[in-house]
Amino acid sequence: MITQIDHIGIAVTSLEATIPHYRDALGLGEPHIEEVATQKVRVAMFDVGGVHIELLEPTSPDSPIAKAIEKNGGRGLIHHIAFKTDDAAAQLTQAKNAGCALINETPVPGAHNTQVGFLHPKSTFGVLTEFCQH
Repeated sequence: MITQIDHIGIAVTSLEATIPHYRDALGLGEPHIEEVATQKVRVAMFDVGGVHIELLEPTSPDSPIAKAIEKNGGRGLIHHIAFKTDDAAAQLTQAKNAGCALINETPVPGAHNTQVGFLHPKSTFGVLTEFCQH
């Protein structure tokens, strides 16, 4: 069952260049930073009242984030919306049964020791959708 919006993922070319905007200009404080090798990204997470803003910097030119930035003319972009759930596997099954194309048939490791699974944007009206289980 979806319980809330977990985070909004924003693809960026550089965490170093982008963090000061969110930290200083918007006053969101210091982010938690980590690398998620399985997704080929470094992430910076800002907590905004229990919902997170997740900046994603590619660590490899073949990462999905690098490809998304390239498609967007080298600029950053809102990349995905993630819904917090108590059962990511069940959410993926429900979405598949409703006709959604899955990127992940089963959940995979994500940032902050989560299990995540993605729905393909071709079946979600262009919005990459993530289920995130803590």
